[in-house]
Amino acid sequence: MNQKMKSYFSFLMVAFVIISLQEANGQVKVDLGKKIEREADKRANKQADKAIDNTFDAAEDAISGSGSDKKEKSDKATPESKTSEKTGTSSKEEANNSSDSQKQASNENGAEPQEPQKPVLTWAKYDFVPGTEIIFEDNQEGEQNGEFPSKWDLSGGTIENANFDGQNVIMFRKCNINGTDGIIPLLKNAKEDYLPEEFTIEFDAYFEKYNNTYRVLLLDAKNQPKLIPENSVSNRHYLRFNQNSADGKDIAKTFYPGFSDADTRSTPGWRHFAISFNKRALKVYIDDARVLNVPNLEYNPSGFTLAFHNTTGTNAGYVKNIRIAKGAVPLYDKFLTDGKFVTTGIKFDVNKSTIKPESMGTINYVVKMMTEHPELNFSVEGHTDSDGEDAANQKLSEARAQSVLNEMTKLGIAASRLTSKGHGETKPMAGNDTPEGKAQNRRVEFVKF
Repeated sequence: MNQKMKSYFSFLMVAFVIISLQEANGQVKVDLGKKIEREADKRANKQADKAIDNTFDAAEDAISGSGSDKKEKSDKATPESKTSEKTGTSSKEEANNSSDSQKQASNENGAEPQEPQKPVLTWAKYDFVPGTEIIFEDNQEGEQNGEFPSKWDLSGGTIENANFDGQNVIMFRKCNINGTDGIIPLLKNAKEDYLPEEFTIEFDAYFEKYNNTYRVLLLDAKNQPKLIPENSVSNRHYLRFNQNSADGKDIAKTFYPGFSDADTRSTPGWRHFAISFNKRALKVYIDDARVLNVPNLEYNPSGFTLAFHNTTGTNAGYVKNIRIAKGAVPLYDKFLTDGKFVTTGIKFDVNKSTIKPESMGTINYVVKMMTEHPELNFSVEGHTDSDGEDAANQKLSEARAQSVLNEMTKLGIAASRLTSKGHGETKPMAGNDTPEGKAQNRRVEFVKF
């Protein structure tokens, strides 16, 4: 190191030590000048040696051709080092992260199964439109925990009300595997054929495990024995639902998009099931996807039994929000006759204006109608039942109508073609003394303007 650099370094060290020792005891006798000069020489020589070593290393690397490799490795390590410094990740945490990455790679290569993932729902393509005249409705309102469901009769098994997932539900505690242990609507005409030529059925079911199975018999297993061909499972007409598939008597199993028979993934949670029957054709939906399309069912549906397979009682089944509705003429035909059409298929969260996903079938239908007929303009009008305060119901109906309007504009309908208003509970279509009447009054109307 040259003399000029050495002197400059010595000056800095002297200044630093003098400042640091200005508060020190004055009686300590130390020759600071000589001590600092010796320390400066020592450190300066050390820095010089290091610089010389680096110079020789560079020269050797250039000769051997390994310098570029070292630089590349160093460059690759730099981002990781910066990340560790920024996040404060310890070496142990880095090792754990590396292990997690290896596990993920192993899963992708098929060595280990991947964690189950929830299906991606696309309700914008949903085309299920429920019937407009409600035959039977049970949303478990006012039910007592532990009691038998008040709107149902029992065809077999152990079934009771429960509170699950923060909501009132019907719990299947224990049911035989013969497919008839379940519940049937408590109706005065239960022995008759109470399903019309056009009807829809909807319900929500919870799946805890992959092999949970719900079964729907399109007959009353208790009150319509003469309509059962033979007293054996193989001859009873049924629809069977797993979390990701549906099949039935003489109906091949079809899967929710993205799943197959070899796929046993199961994510605990709710599924919305919808059944549509039109004279002889049957369609079945799981959440947003149509999974069955049977052009000719080849028998007459006469009633409804909802069952669950659980012979040991080790795990339970849960259902809620069951509705049976009579089909009607197409909404456009109804509009041509009356200048408006009424729908109970647009549903909302309780006491809120949040639209439920299964409502998209009806909304998509209206959007398609308005797209195909640009001359149509609608006033979207909300209605409620009589539960709650008048003023609150008025405000709620207005908010719900506005929510529907907003959803339709998102789907491409010009805002100038729509208006919204609410009528609260002032225009009931049915009495508010039954669940079916209340459900009929909770509706949305599309009125031409």
